[in-house]
Amino acid sequence: MSRKDKIIDGKKIASEIQEELYSEIQVLKTVSPKKPGLAVILVGNRKDSQAYVRMKKKMARKLGIVDFEKNLPENISQEELLQVVTEYNNNPEVNGILVQLPLPKHIDEETILNAISPEKDVDGFSPINMGNLCMKGRDPLFVPCTPKGCIELIKRSGVNISGKKAVIVGRSNIVGLPISFLLLHENATITVCHSRTKDIAKEVKDADIVIAALGAPEFVKGDWIKKGAVIIDVGINAVPDKTKKRGYRLVGDVDFEGCLKNASKITPVPGGVGPQTIIQLMKSTVEGFKRQNGIKKLL
Repeated sequence: MSRKDKIIDGKKIASEIQEELYSEIQVLKTVSPKKPGLAVILVGNRKDSQAYVRMKKKMARKLGIVDFEKNLPENISQEELLQVVTEYNNNPEVNGILVQLPLPKHIDEETILNAISPEKDVDGFSPINMGNLCMKGRDPLFVPCTPKGCIELIKRSGVNISGKKAVIVGRSNIVGLPISFLLLHENATITVCHSRTKDIAKEVKDADIVIAALGAPEFVKGDWIKKGAVIIDVGINAVPDKTKKRGYRLVGDVDFEGCLKNASKITPVPGGVGPQTIIQLMKSTVEGFKRQNGIKKLL
């Protein structure tokens, strides 16, 4: 298999989903006078958070999703922020609510996320949605966007998940834990590795599918990967590089060149998982719109 055939083109797949979603929204216009609405709440002036919000707004507008944005000061009180969330919960034109993380230290993140209505929790982080994801036979209203995108990348690359052994390196609430349950629902056998795992390399060597999501640059080494394994690299890390104009380069949580040798499929960084997160957010917003407006089937 050639190098090109091994690399999962996350940008191309995200573009395909974008076209599908745009077509779906055009059909929705024929059955409802309303438009899907997404509210994004940004607290403070973090440059990275502002950039993420801009990208989300840009994509929403491309698709015809109405964006409601609140840019709030760094020193806003927790009660004031809760009031903003409540206003959007009660606004029928808003189908999805996203609070851009991280929040300032004086605000309790869990309290804010718990205040978002499960019916509008497009990030999938509410206890109800996460709880339903973790239970057999239950369907969460929303699934966290990055894990959802990882599954999409695997499936659209022609990989059958059922019966495979999947190893997840990292156990965060945002990626590691939810993707472990998504893989379990797809009938994979899962192992979750973390900082207390005794021999991570040994666990990874047995994996048919490897999900790297721990936030450590090039942690997973090439000699850990068995022949034919599929690798989804969720990490994005800046490492010093004097040859680059900006003084650094972006790498994932796996040693890409080392792992490429044995992998049958692998996501690059950047251009792999990253483009999925925003398009899956838009997809969830449209799903929320249909559910909240009783639209079950399209023409």
